Amino acid sequence: MYGITTYKKNGYDPFKDFKALQKAFFNDENNAGIKTDIRDTGDSYVIDAELPGYKKEEINVDVKDDILTISAEKHTENNEEEKNGYIRRERYYGSVSRSFNISEVEAASITAKHENGVLTLTLPKKKEQIPQSHKIEIN
Repeated sequence: MYGITTYKKNGYDPFKDFKALQKAFFNDENNAGIKTDIRDTGDSYVIDAELPGYKKEEINVDVKDDILTISAEKHTENNEEEKNGYIRRERYYGSVSRSFNISEVEAASITAKHENGVLTLTLPKKKEQIPQSHKIEIN
């Protein structure tokens, strides 16, 4: 009788595709922390990035080599001493990050605003370069 073990010994894994699908669905490392919506408004792209619980000061937006990176980091502590009526306070520590290729964007003109846990970035598109004609001299 052929069992799963026999199939794997022969180099065949009948669950290989299922495992890849499961990993992509449940453990997508590319967007696990920051959910985004991206809109094309014609002359620009608008990214709405959900960052609930993060203050403006905890969010960074950087551009390097046509890659835009949104990151946020939160530092909080467990505090068991009584202060302001609290008996115990538990908080979160962690960071999230997401990157985008912005080679079609005027990076110097990107604007950002943060409101109600949503970071909104407006990324103006590069103007299409129309090739200039010029005369070539013949030697």
